[in-house]
Amino acid sequence: MSTAWRLRLAQWQARRSPAAPRVVLDHRRIYILPSSSGYGYLLTVLLVLLAAINYQNSMAYALAFTLAALFVVAILHTYRNLGGLELAAVPPAPVFAGEQARVALGLESRGREHQAIYLGWTAAQLQRCDLAPGHGQRVELPLATARRGWLQAPRIRLETRFPLGLVRAWSWVDLGQRVLVYPQATAGPMPPRSGPAADAEDHGWHLLDTGVDDFQGLQEYRPGDSWRRLHWKAYSRGQALLIKAFAEVGGRDPALDFDALPGPAEERLSVLCHWVLELSREGRPFSLRLPGLALAAAADEPHREASLRALALYGQRA
Repeated sequence: MSTAWRLRLAQWQARRSPAAPRVVLDHRRIYILPSSSGYGYLLTVLLVLLAAINYQNSMAYALAFTLAALFVVAILHTYRNLGGLELAAVPPAPVFAGEQARVALGLESRGREHQAIYLGWTAAQLQRCDLAPGHGQRVELPLATARRGWLQAPRIRLETRFPLGLVRAWSWVDLGQRVLVYPQATAGPMPPRSGPAADAEDHGWHLLDTGVDDFQGLQEYRPGDSWRRLHWKAYSRGQALLIKAFAEVGGRDPALDFDALPGPAEERLSVLCHWVLELSREGRPFSLRLPGLALAAAADEPHREASLRALALYGQRA
């Protein structure tokens, strides 16, 4: 029953206040009820009123009506403190599975002061925000991630009990934000190459995944050459100052192939994610092959982001 009730409540909220990247709180989005202190306050007013009726005491009547009027004024001020507040979505940065995403939003005041505004995902995780008239503020809310793909941010709860704490006004806002979660990087062997390496093997070279330098010989030292490459043994025998010359062994760029790896799909994606990060950090071009998708070899930042995005959304809708 509880799950069915929550589902119906979520559907009603979605119809009443649909998701939007920018929302202004108005009477359709704000709900008001007495707080726990407010219920005690109303009970006290009721007891004073009953005493006034019983004893026909005009001073007791005046006190009861004054306290009741104060409660009504508190309702208006509490609503005013939350009403008119504008919320704008900020695109969240992608994270890796298991990390904590930071979902940001902007709060703006339309010429009105907003004090003691609490916001968060649940009533138990609220942080305070105060806005001066005509000013804005950026707020970041932590959100745990567990699996790759798109993570839809839940509705944001805003609450205030300002100024007297007798009334609680709150609202649930859906800014339509979602976080792209990359697979969790797991170290593993690089996928084996497929197909012949014609250019390199025709010259008698062997393709190495890690990349090494091939010793070519000695040459005379020139100013600016690295001291680490000096041939000290030759210099100690009285020869001229020489340096070791290397040539990098060339070959095909590493190819990260989903089908070349063993194991479950999620483990393969995690290993591929690890190699995308490692090769990007080294600045080495690489290509990526997934079922139904092939990315040509490159080494720039857009290629890194496109590869991670392809791994995150493998088997899912973009």
